[in-house]
Amino acid sequence: MRGFLRLATALALAALAASPALAAFPDKPLRIIVPFAPGGGTDAITRSLGIGMAEALGQPVIVDNKPGAGTIIGTDAVAKSAPDGYMLVMATFAHAVNPALQPKLPYDTDRAFAPVALIGISPNVLVVRADRPYKTVAELVAAAKAKPGTLTFASQGNGTSAHLAGELFKSLAKVDITHVPYRGAGPAMTDLLGGQVDMMFATAAAARPFVSAGKMRALAVTTAHRSPAYAGVPTLAEAGVPGYAAESWYGLYAAAGTPKEVVERLNAAVRRAVKAEAFVKQTQSEGLAVDVGAPEELARYVRAEEVRWRKVVKDGNITAD
Repeated sequence: MRGFLRLATALALAALAASPALAAFPDKPLRIIVPFAPGGGTDAITRSLGIGMAEALGQPVIVDNKPGAGTIIGTDAVAKSAPDGYMLVMATFAHAVNPALQPKLPYDTDRAFAPVALIGISPNVLVVRADRPYKTVAELVAAAKAKPGTLTFASQGNGTSAHLAGELFKSLAKVDITHVPYRGAGPAMTDLLGGQVDMMFATAAAARPFVSAGKMRALAVTTAHRSPAYAGVPTLAEAGVPGYAAESWYGLYAAAGTPKEVVERLNAAVRRAVKAEAFVKQTQSEGLAVDVGAPEELARYVRAEEVRWRKVVKDGNITAD
């Protein structure tokens, strides 16, 4: 019996010695990479989440914007970071689409990351400047068909939800509109407001302030069902594009190899952060359906998204350039 107890004690001490960082995690500030420019929906959601996570973890959470290459630059930084949980990436729709768009990614999407938590799912919103003559999707489609290739739609980059939502619209509505990619939602929205582009399938978070201020008009949401945050706004399917459905999402990843205990601690911090009053108020107004589950749920969801959008990319002969 004494021998067994000595062995058990030795094993326990060895485990603690082998992973001293786990007991202390986190003992320094954390960083969440946002692979978009400041000012967009992903940036706003991440900053709000970071405040709650900092309170839960007892350490500052720094939001670091690293835009470029359709989210690849910022995402790659996390893929190549130390697997200790101190650097995370706020992944979005592009994370699931890039494998189909980019045959030579600098990382393996399915193996380079440890899923932490799916934050939530929300619609994109088809918006135009408020002074434009298009008051319905039908009017916009008619204008696009009258002058093929003339109307433009902005996105926060190739392969993002705003881009692929527009490509799906082109396919199902049978219109010829031109994609104009930007380095983030902020610059795209600025040019939409300035009249340099005609429309955008913006994330609900990015579009909300401008729609509320009367600067933009919301014509439709992209999800299969209407959004409580956009009362009275039809879905694209209801507005005359049968079969249309697309959604945005936010998910947090660490580098592959991050210890399970650290991932679980981060997941618990996310669960607490999404319950904060400020986060709840913001996400409800923007239509984000928050549903934080186990890390494995994010992995399953993104795998299904990869399969779904790979077909759209292939059928539409869509490239990253």
